[in-house]
Amino acid sequence: MSIRILYLDDDAAIVRLVGKAVERLGYSLSHAETPEDALSLLEAESFDVMVLDHYLHNTTGHEVLKRLRARDITIPVVYVTGSNEAQIAIEAIKAGASDYVIKTVSDDFMPLLISAIEHSVANAQLRIAKERADEEIRLGKERAEALLAEVNHRVANSLALVASLLRLQISNSKSEEVRNELAETQARITAIAGMHRSLYTSDDVSRVELDRYLSTLTSELSGSLQNPDKPLHLILDADPISITADRAVSVGMIVTELVTNAFKYAYPERSGGEVRVRLKRTGENEALLRVEDDGVGIQPGSAPTGTGLGSRIVKSMAATLGPGLSHLETPNGTIVEVPLQILITPAARN
Repeated sequence: MSIRILYLDDDAAIVRLVGKAVERLGYSLSHAETPEDALSLLEAESFDVMVLDHYLHNTTGHEVLKRLRARDITIPVVYVTGSNEAQIAIEAIKAGASDYVIKTVSDDFMPLLISAIEHSVANAQLRIAKERADEEIRLGKERAEALLAEVNHRVANSLALVASLLRLQISNSKSEEVRNELAETQARITAIAGMHRSLYTSDDVSRVELDRYLSTLTSELSGSLQNPDKPLHLILDADPISITADRAVSVGMIVTELVTNAFKYAYPERSGGEVRVRLKRTGENEALLRVEDDGVGIQPGSAPTGTGLGSRIVKSMAATLGPGLSHLETPNGTIVEVPLQILITPAARN
């Protein structure tokens, strides 16, 4: 490997000695007697390392380091000083020098200087290689995120198309039971599509902001489930919580099923009422999802209304989020709570 060295020193004799030593190793050396000469050479040519003497005519190497930094010149610098004062070397390192060598008349000076030059160049090359690798990783991550966002976009559009087809089928069906079943299926598909839509509109394609996702989901549910003869008010109160995409699907499905059941069964005799969805952080890694209404409630031990598929979906999804769901006793209405872990712990994976 050929190393190109720029040596800034007003002592031409020492520079000639160093030049002969490095030339035997296949390196090349250019001499600058003044800082101005050095800056001109740096602008005109390319060098791998700079050797900088501390004591210069009318200035010091410390001042030269400041000028290099002011011009954003990042060449590695080996600082040479004839002084044994450690503070001079420390100040040089703080100012940007990569290494330093004490100039002496002993035989150790030349090997130490060459070693410092080689190590400084090697470290600079390693730093450049790391920066390039980091940049490649960053670009690769951006490309992967863009691709994933596009996939989520297409999946969301495809699911929206399926939901539209179901909506057409619902409008053409003559059976009330079939229409209800298809409407529930449509709501489930809409919940999944909404999660994918949240991903491709988010800065982080691996996580979903639950408060934004649930805001969109409850708005769509309210619009699709609303009965003009019996209007219900769907209220959302959600803390800003970010969660992984697969767990967001579970939360969305649970909310969809519970809200759908509340709209269908909570107020059979009344002209309207409220259905409330709450998501509250309860700890650093815990949150609580609650869906409640003030309707007729659920009789203990009663069989599920309809096919029971919705209940099985809710129980299955709740089990993936934490301890599972629970029904709270209340004199009026129904309260369902689902504790969830925001981050998956190793114990939860096992």
